[in-house]
Parts: sequence; C-alpha cells; structure tokens
Amino acid sequence: DSETGAISLLRSLDFEEDDSYELEVQARDGGQLFDTAKVTITITDINDNRPVILVRSALTEISEDAPLGTVVALLHVHDPDSGANGEIRCSLGGDVPFLLQSSHGSYYSVVTARELDREQVPEYNVTVRAADGGSPALQSSAVLALRVLDVNDNAPVFAEERYSARVAENNAAGALVLRVRATDADWGQNARVRYRLAEGRVRGAPLSSYVSVQAETGALYALRSLDYEQVRELQLWVRAEDGGAPALSSNVSVRLVIVDENDNAPQVLYPPAAAAPGWGGAWSGVELLARGSEAGALVAKVVAVDADAGQNAWLSLTRWLVLAVAAVSCLFVAFLLLLLALRLRRWRRQHLLPPASGALRGVPVSHFVGIDGVRAFLRSYSHDVSLTADSRKSQLRFSAASCCDTLPARPLPDEPAPLLGEE
Repeated sequence: DSETGAISLLRSLDFEEDDSYELEVQARDGGQLFDTAKVTITITDINDNRPVILVRSALTEISEDAPLGTVVALLHVHDPDSGANGEIRCSLGGDVPFLLQSSHGSYYSVVTARELDREQVPEYNVTVRAADGGSPALQSSAVLALRVLDVNDNAPVFAEERYSARVAENNAAGALVLRVRATDADWGQNARVRYRLAEGRVRGAPLSSYVSVQAETGALYALRSLDYEQVRELQLWVRAEDGGAPALSSNVSVRLVIVDENDNAPQVLYPPAAAAPGWGGAWSGVELLARGSEAGALVAKVVAVDADAGQNAWLSLTRWLVLAVAAVSCLFVAFLLLLLALRLRRWRRQHLLPPASGALRGVPVSHFVGIDGVRAFLRSYSHDVSLTADSRKSQLRFSAASCCDTLPARPLPDEPAPLLGEE
C-alpha cells in the first residue's frame, strides 16, 4: 500500500510451489529522495496434501501354490508436505495373506505372507492405506485386484462313504442299478470327474462282464441277467479321477445284493427218480409195510430241496415243522411265565403271614419241625373211614383228638367193623 506500506496477498500461497519470497521495497519522498529495503517472506507449511500412492507394477493373477515371499505389487508413496506432515505410514487393510515391506526410501513391496487356497478364497481385493503425520492426519488408499489361479490339489470326493443296492435276479440286461457321484473342489479341467471300475473277477469271469459304469455320469448298469443261485452279491470298487495333470483319484466301495425270486421248482431227492424211460419222470421205489398196519402208519418220507432262498424255499414238510417249533416255543415261554407267577405268589404269601408267635392257628410251631411235628400234625387231623359194599352204610368219623370245632360223630348201633385200621 503506497500510503501505509502494508504488504498484502494477491492470491493463495502454496508451500509446495514456493516456500519463500524476497521483495525490495522503496520509499520515496516528494523531493525525489528515496531509500530501499529487502523483505523476505517465508511460507509455513500446513497439512493440506494427502499421501500419493503410485502402483509401479502389480500382478493380476497368482497361482495358489506360489511360494511365500512372492512379490505381488511394487508401490511408490510420497507426500508433498514437509516435516511431520510429510511423514507417511503405510498398511494393508483386512485379514489378507499378504505383507507390506519397505524397500528403498518411499518404495514398498506387497508379498505373500502365507499359503494361498483358491478353494477357500478365489480372489482378493488388497487395500493399501497411506496416512501422513499431520494433525489431523490425511490418508489415501489404493486397491490391488488379485485372482488366485487353481492347481490340482484336491482329489474327487464321493457323496457317500459306501454304496449298496438290491437287485432282483433275472433282471434285464442293461438295467440301471444305481448312481455314484463324486465332486472335486478344484476348478475347470482339474474339477472334471470321470468314473471307471476297478479290476476284479466274479466266479472266474471279469467283473466288467457283469456290470459297467458310465464314465461321465457314474451310472452303474447290469450287463447280464443275474442269478441268485449262482451269485448272491457283488463287491466292487468304483474309481473317480479328475482331469488334472497329474490326475488325482479316489475309490468307493459298492455292494450289490442279489434278491432271490421263486424261479426254481422243488427237487425230490428221495425216493429216487425212475431210471426206465417212458415213466414220465415218475418216482420209483419200494417201501416195506407190515400187513397189520393201522391207518395213519408211516409209509415213507419224501426228501426234497429247493434252490431258492427264504420263503421261496419253504416246502410243505418244512411248514409243519416250523409250526411245531413255534408251538413248542410258545408252550415253553408260557411255562416259564407260570413258574415265575407261582414263585412270586409264594414269596408274597411268606411276606404277608404274621410273625411266628409260638403257635399257628392253635397248633404249636414245634409240631411242624422234624418228623415228630409232622406226625403230630397228621394225628391232629386224622379220621376214621369205614367202607362197605352198600354206600349207604359207609361212615366217616373224626377222631376225638381232632382239632376241629365239631362234636364227634355218634356211632350207630349196628356199626360194622371198619375196613381200614386206626392207622
């Protein structure tokens, strides 16, 4: 200001453009005399700039088997401010398997800190943060997008630990038996699963002549009609392989149970078949039987077998035998239950009787102990019996020593002599 000498700003100052200015001020009077002075203006920095993150180089894809310390990105970080305002602290955001290392001065490198697993995390968005030392601090960030490439490190896994199926015999050739299914956690060609049968033999023939498995779907088919009387079950292994190089595989056990059908007629073993032609397959044999045998006497026993199983092999002899065994078993169980009930009843009566007080219903306890007690008990209840051919003259007379509360019977005048003695 020409009058006051005040120096004012014409525009905003930027420390990052120029941190000081030098001015020459001249003062002149009316007589054209003057003097000059040098003015130096120093600009004080304030924290008005955020840190700058420059990505010099970076990977967009990394293999999941990359070794530890693999460099993913190279960064350059700087802040135009000065002093504490220009001091930068860098960090990585989130829980990521990477580490930020300081290289030269303001250069940083992002490296792998632990093993990668594409099956758990297929891609990462790594955030790099930079904050200065100002108050308040200013910060900036940059995002590194990284995709994890798959390697064939997972074998196929079957949906079940083991498979089993029931197949009725006499099935049609080519019938579907069951399906096995396996999945692979890898990606792309490494996750493509194909199925095949493990080598094996059944009754001397290759297993592949009995069953086959569809390579793409895992469907198991029966190649021939199965016969329960020849093969009752098939034990086989199915292998699943992925498309990796080298390929990984796993096996699963498959059990096929052949279900019997009633396709065999009974065969009579005895009596033997007729040897002479023209008998029409009748049975021949000679059985001896006594002349005076009564109706229902055993003449012969027919022995027959059936190649089927279970109820399909039951014969009408066999049926009555099963019924007889069942009846005997029921009677035995009923006997056990009755015996148990009697024992429980005896135990209950023993516990319900009053305690011994020296006499039971007027009879001393000593009468029930030993042989003498038994004789005394029998004598107390003894009676005389007289029997005659005429039932009207028979008598029943209690002895005078009876403990019953009844009067002794008066003998009749024509009382016959007793047939049984006093004893």
